[in-house]
Formats: sequence, C-alpha cells, structure tokens
Amino acid sequence: MVVVPSLRGAQRRQWLAPALAVLAAFVFFLSGKVALASEADLVLPDLSSQSFAGIDGRTLLFGGMGVCALGFIFGISIYMQLNKLPVHRSMREISELIYETCKTYLLTQVKFILVLELLIGAIIAFYFGVLRHMEAGKVVIVLLASLVGIAGSCGVAWFGMRINTFANSRTAFAALKGKPFPAYAIPLKAGMSIGAVLISTELLIMLMILLFIPADYAGPCFIGFAIGESLGASALRIAGGIFTKIADIGSDLMKIVFNIKEDDARNPGVIADCTGDNAGDSVGPSADGFETYGVTGVALITFILLAVPDPRVQVQLLVWIFVMRIVMVVASIASYWINETMAKASYADADKMNFEAPLTRLVWITSIVSVGLTYAVSMVMIPALGGDSSLWWKLSTIITCGTLAGAIIPELIKVFTSTESRHVREVVTASREGGASLNVLSGLTAGNFSAYWMGIVLVVLMGISYQVAGMGLEALMKAESVFAFGLVAFGFLGMGPVTIAVDSYGPVTDNAQSVYELSLIEQVPDVENEIKKEFGFTPAFEKAKHFLEENDGAGNTFKATAKPVLIGTAVVGATTLIFSIIVVLTDKLTTNLDKLSMLHPPFLLGLLTGGAIIYWFTGASTQAVSTGAYRAVEFIKANIKLDGVEKASIADSKKVVEICTLYAQRGMINIFLGVFFSTLAFACLEPFFFIGYLISIAMFGLYQAIFMANAGGAWDNAKKLVEVELKEKGTELHAATVVGDTVGDPFKDTSSVAMNPVIKFTTLFGLLAVELAIEIDKTTSTVLAAVFFVLSAVFVYRSFYSMRITSGEKPEAGKAVA
Repeated sequence: MVVVPSLRGAQRRQWLAPALAVLAAFVFFLSGKVALASEADLVLPDLSSQSFAGIDGRTLLFGGMGVCALGFIFGISIYMQLNKLPVHRSMREISELIYETCKTYLLTQVKFILVLELLIGAIIAFYFGVLRHMEAGKVVIVLLASLVGIAGSCGVAWFGMRINTFANSRTAFAALKGKPFPAYAIPLKAGMSIGAVLISTELLIMLMILLFIPADYAGPCFIGFAIGESLGASALRIAGGIFTKIADIGSDLMKIVFNIKEDDARNPGVIADCTGDNAGDSVGPSADGFETYGVTGVALITFILLAVPDPRVQVQLLVWIFVMRIVMVVASIASYWINETMAKASYADADKMNFEAPLTRLVWITSIVSVGLTYAVSMVMIPALGGDSSLWWKLSTIITCGTLAGAIIPELIKVFTSTESRHVREVVTASREGGASLNVLSGLTAGNFSAYWMGIVLVVLMGISYQVAGMGLEALMKAESVFAFGLVAFGFLGMGPVTIAVDSYGPVTDNAQSVYELSLIEQVPDVENEIKKEFGFTPAFEKAKHFLEENDGAGNTFKATAKPVLIGTAVVGATTLIFSIIVVLTDKLTTNLDKLSMLHPPFLLGLLTGGAIIYWFTGASTQAVSTGAYRAVEFIKANIKLDGVEKASIADSKKVVEICTLYAQRGMINIFLGVFFSTLAFACLEPFFFIGYLISIAMFGLYQAIFMANAGGAWDNAKKLVEVELKEKGTELHAATVVGDTVGDPFKDTSSVAMNPVIKFTTLFGLLAVELAIEIDKTTSTVLAAVFFVLSAVFVYRSFYSMRITSGEKPEAGKAVA
C-alpha cells in the first residue's frame, strides 16, 4: 500500500524559497538609488475637461460603470438560473465532490500566492516608498491595488470553478432527455456567465481607479493592480496546468494498463482528473483572462500618458478606449442572445446537431456586431481627434484588425484541431498504420504547420495596423506604430465575454461526461421510474452518453481556439509595455537609440537569452507533469480495485488529488522563482540586454505556445474521433491515440497556456527592475546580476533535478513509502 503524507510539511519547506527571495530582493533594493522619472510618476489628466457628444468624459465613464454593473448582474442571473436546473441526486453528489476538491486546491494555491505577494509587496514598498520617496499613505494604496489585482484574479477563478462544477451535472442530466441541444446550451450559458462577470469586474475595478483615486496616485495604482493580477494569474495558470495534466495522464493511462473505460468509477484518478479539468481549464483560464484584459488596458493607459504630449488628446483617447471596452461587453451579450435564439430555432427539437456550428456562429456574430459598433461609437466620440476628422475611422480600423483576428484565428485553429479537420484525421490514419510513434510525429507536424499560419495572420493584421497608423497618428504621439499594436491587442479582446465563454465551454463538457460515468446512474435501482415520476421524462441513456462524448470533442476544439487569442494578446500587448521601458532608457526617445540594434552586442545577446528561458520553462513545466504523473500512476496502480466494487474509495481519490497538488506546487514555485530571479539578473546586467531579452521571450513564447497548443489539440481530438465516430475503444488504435493524447496533455494545457501570464509578468516586473538597475553603479549592478543569476540557476536546477523520476524509487507522493 502506498501511504501519502500530509502536504503541510512539504508546504512549509516550499515556503522557505519565497522567504529567501524576499531577503535577496531587500539586498537589491537597499543597494539602489532614486530612479529616473517614469510610469511611476504618471499623472492622469482631468477627464471632465473634454466633452463627448455633449457629455463630459468623467460623467460618461460613470455611466459606463452602470453598464458594467448590469453586465455583472447578467452573469449572476445566469448563475442562479443554472443552479436551479433539475439534476438527479447521484450526479449532484459527484459534482459537489468535485467542487470540494477544487475548493481545497484553490485555497492551497491562494496561500502560495499570498506568500509570493510578500516578495512582490516588499519590492513595491521599497521602490515607491524608499527609492521614490512616496509618502506612506500613497504606498499603502499602491500595495492595496496589488492585493485587489490578486483578489480579482482569484475571485473570478473561484466563480468560474463554482459555476462549472454544478453546470457539469446539470449538463449530464439534461442529456438524458435524448436531445443534443441542452448538452450545448448549458455549458455555453455557464461560459457566458463567467465571461460577463469576469470582464465586468475587471472594468469596474479599473474605472474605480480612474475615477476615484487621485490623479497623481492612479498611475502607480494601475501598475500595482496589473502586477497583482499578473502574479495571481501566473501562479494559478502554472500550477493549474501542472495539476490537471498529472491527473489527466494518471487517469488516462489506466485505460491502457487495465483496459477499462474512460472515467471508470473504480479508477481513483478520475475525481482528480475532474478536479484538474477545473484547476487547469477553469481556474487558470479565468484568472488568465482577467489578467489579460487588465494588463492590456494598463499598457495602453501607460502608453497614452507617456507618448501623447497634449492633455486634451490624452483625455479623448483614455475615455474612448474605456467606452469601447464597455460597448463591446454590450455587443457580446447582445450577440449571445441573437445566436441563442437562432440555435434554439434550429436545434431545440433536433435529434442530431453539429455542436461546433452554433459556437462558430456566435464568434462571427459577435465579431461583426463589435466591428459595426466600433466604427459607429468612434464616429460619435472622436469625430475630430486632435483636429483630424479622419482619425476616428483609422483608429477603428486598427481595432478591427484585432477584432477580426479574434474570429479568424479560431477558424484557423480549427483547421488543425477540430474533429472534422484533415490534420486530426491524418493523426488517426497515421496511428492506425504506425501506432503511437506515427501518432506523435503527425501531431508534431500539425502543431508546426499551425504556428506558420498563425504567424502569417498576425503579421498581416499587424502590418495593416502599422500602415494605417502612419496615416496621421504620428502628429499626435511618438511611436504611433507601437500604439497601433497595442490597439490590435485591445481588439483581440473586444469579444471578451464570448471568448471566455467558448473557452469555458470545454471544462463543462469534459466534466459532464465524467459525472455521468461516476454517478453510476444506470445502476441506481428503479432509476427510470424515479426520473419519470420526479422529472417527467424517460431517460435515454445510450443517446445521452453519445451526445456527451461528441460534445466533449467540440469543447476540446474551442478550448484550443481560445488559447492562441490569449497568447497573441500577451505578445502584442507586451510590445506596448516594452515601449514604456524604452522611453525610460532613451530619455523619451532622445538618446541611446543606437543601442536598440543588433549592432549593440548586449541587445543581440539578450535576444538569444530570452529563447533559452522559454525552452527551459517548457521543459520545467513538462518535467513537473511527468514526475507527478509517474507518482499518480504508481499510486493508482497500487490501489485500484476492479473486482467487487462499483466505485473507488473517496480516500484514495483524495490522495491522488494530494499527489497532483503537491507536484503542482513544487513545479510552480521552482518555475516562478526561476523567472523572477532571471528578470532581476538580466535587468541588472545591462538595460539594453534586458530589452532584447523581453522581446525574445515574447517572440519565442508566441511560436512555442502556438505549436504546443495546437499539436496537443490535434492529439486530443484524434483520440476523441476514435472513441466517438469510429467507436474503437479498447483497440490498439485507441491505445496509440491515448499515448499521443498523454504527450499532448502538457503541450496544450501546461506549457503553452502558462506562457501568456509569464510573458506579461516578466514585462511588468521588468518595468520596476530595470529602472532600479540603471541607477546603480556598474560594479554593483554587475555583482548583483551575478548573484541573481546564481539564484535563478538554483531554481532552474531544482526544476529538473529535484523533480526527476529516479530509477528504483518506491512509488510515492512527496516522501511517501511503499
């Protein structure tokens, strides 16, 4: 028997590392001098000084807060509707068990985040309080803003996890009616609830900073808020991605080892897999989405205040941007209602449906409505921006490049990940002829091809924005092309609630299938008569199972389509953040411009170094999954009981969850501190080296993330194709596709998705780090760079050598013994 110890001892040991980081950070900051004027000194202009269609900017944004409140109410009302839907007790019990394990996991991660906040909070306090001589009250407000960022990321993560963990059982039960439409409608409703609450909450917080915080405090507060939400999202995304794939692989491999069905109730790894579906595909993406929208907004605000000299134009652009974001929330909700009416008319009574079709239509309706409103609202709000009567449509065109990308990219990704795509069918064909080896090779091919096409689309859309920006924006601001790229990222996020909704569709459909199997509803005595008497219909078990499996394939596809949108936003938005650093280093673009060139060796070396970090990050996150899955598999193999039982024991299931949590924490803390100390080291080494490093991380991260996400999506749906369409479960072909899926699991749901918050956290934290570093004398900064690099190397070393699978070890969780 394998004994799994309490996590408390392991947690205490892991918390020593952040304590060491805080100590090292103190040494660094005590060595610094006062930094140059920068985004910390930004002062917001008077928003009421400009009128828009007869309404001053401040009043208009107050009205926007009301719209956000209505969006929040819309999301909560859907939450309440779903919670009241009928569900059989056997399914409700399973979904509540999943929720309890998810809640325990999330609380554990929040404790870790608060420890990391001690580190970041110490840096913020020393930077603003000691080095910039900001009064204590102002420093406290900035620290509170970072805590609000963390609370926002964690809060929306909890909300997403809660609604998904009861929507799963409602979806499974609704499928028993023998119609496919409810299996589609419930997960999408849950997703829209998350999307509306997430975007409305983020906008409300940013508007409160804009409208209620004094103008000279707002700039630092926005930076603090962005760092806080980025910290929360990074930790939840990394840890969630590791957790979910440890559990998924541990559960999936039992299908091969014991030739049992997927989600077999006797497998103690299945509950952990369901928990992981929410930890990795609900908690992580919700926090990531919240952070993405916030950081992109902060990047644009910072750019406007740094690069636009005229306060009147600053006000016009700031108010316009926020109104556009508010309008797009309205566009998303209206588009959802339109699409839902059309879907209900087409499929409410249908016996078959293509689950992907109405989701695709929703994305395109939202895109078209958003584009139309972009032009209409811009024409009314900024008809003569800076005295130029053509800029309203030029800025609208730039945003439209991003909005269209939010629809075009999902279509492109479906070419490589949909169950209907030639690439996924090629993976199945290769698996049939060559087994697992050709399965893996064909999936890698799909991922590589997808990265090429995704790159071309981004270049074309950003190229258009660059050309349009050169048609008059240069008269209003410096580096107009950088602003254009930031607006493209802004447009990416224009369909916010819908983008989040189709992403959140996946974990509900995945869990619904598992809840059905784990509930053992078909074995409940006299269940048909019970359901008919209590709920008024006769259950169609076989149809329900088929619809749930088929819908899971659609969920896989649309999870895959949302990932490149978020990573693309991170990279395009990082351009705007990096510009803020360049402004400081070049004294507002007046000196040292020659050092932003390959002719400056440190800049070129920085470009090379960023790629190294991305490949280490990929390996470290995969290693954490690999080792954790090894421990989980060994525990499950040692404890699974297939004879004489209907279900695995709750105790064994919780132990698998503990294994997943432990290795998720270990992997996350090594990765996070490796990234943290690398950022400090390279910022101290040479500022233009650091600029090259940030650019390289963004570029390498973009292609690595797209390649891995889409290769994983192809492998995942190839397995689903074999299970649902070909109905060849338990065959050698199925075993080959399961192997491919386990390779793809950390590709698509661990390494690729975590690059988004890591890129943004590195860039945001770099805003503070490089400004401090440039004020330290060369000798001191070189010594500190060496110290921080050694510290980063320690965590890089630990990320593999303290996580590796050692030959001859007993199966364990942490220090468990056989």
